[in-house]
Amino acid sequence: MSGLWFEDLTVGRVVEAATRRTVTETDNVLFTTMTMNPQPLHLDAEFAAGTEFGKPLVNSMFTVALVVGLAVPELTLGTTIANLGFSSIEFPKPVFAGDTLRVITEVVEARRSSSRPDAGIVTFRHDASNQRGEIVCRATRAAFMRCRPAA
Repeated sequence: MSGLWFEDLTVGRVVEAATRRTVTETDNVLFTTMTMNPQPLHLDAEFAAGTEFGKPLVNSMFTVALVVGLAVPELTLGTTIANLGFSSIEFPKPVFAGDTLRVITEVVEARRSSSRPDAGIVTFRHDASNQRGEIVCRATRAAFMRCRPAA
C-alpha cells in the first residue's frame, strides 16, 4: 500500500504522479466503443479531419479517468474508502493520440468525517498537462479517506 492516510493529506500538499502515460489510438477507440459512444469525432479520422482539430480527439471521459488513475499510487492506493464525486471537470486543451500526460495533484480541502471517526473527506485538484506543458484536464474531486490506524 502506497497511498497516504487522511492525516498526511494536509491542505496545500502537492504530489506529482511518478507515472506518465502516452495515450494511444487504441486507448481512445476501445474506451469510446466500450462506453457505447458513437461520436465520430473520436472514431472517424475522415470526419475528424474536417473539424477544427484535424484529427480524432481522445474521449474526454477517458482523459479524466486516466488523470485520476495516474494519481492513485501516490495518493489513495489502499487508503481510500470511496470516491465521493467531482465538483468540476475542465478540458482547456484537447488530447490526441500520442500525447503524454503527467498529473500534479493538490489537496485543496480536508476535514474529518462527522459520522465516521476513522475517516476524513479530502478534496483533490488534479491538473494534467501534455508534453508541451499545456493543461489538458483539471478535475476537482472529493474522496472518503481512511485515517491512520491506531498503533
